[in-house]
Amino acid sequence: MPNKPLHLQSIHLRSRTEFIWHQLRYTAIGLGFMAISLGVGILGYHFLGQITWINSLLNASMILSGMGPVSGLHGTVAKLFASAYALYSGIVYLAVSAVLLYPIVMRLLKILHLQALNTVSNDAHTKPNVNVDDE
Repeated sequence: MPNKPLHLQSIHLRSRTEFIWHQLRYTAIGLGFMAISLGVGILGYHFLGQITWINSLLNASMILSGMGPVSGLHGTVAKLFASAYALYSGIVYLAVSAVLLYPIVMRLLKILHLQALNTVSNDAHTKPNVNVDDE
């Protein structure tokens, strides 16, 4: 069976319930990734930075949210970890944002595509309106 061109393939728009479950699944993935990243930050600040657990949580949370560190770090290893974690956190922020927005953007694009297909099929059945001025 030959493949149809992309614009002629059928597009399946999920029901509202399916969409909500799909969004919840992607939200869980994003939150899980954030939790793992927060755990890495907490452990790194506690063991490499030699700061208390609560301050490790505070620093990791602030870095992961893009706010910046709270406690000063002493030692080369702690500063290298903080630098690497800050760079990693920026990438995590972008990746989780993309994961959370993906189902919404995909649904919007499918709706727009379906509307465009319906517009094209409706226009094909009507005669073009041609105005010719005799003046």
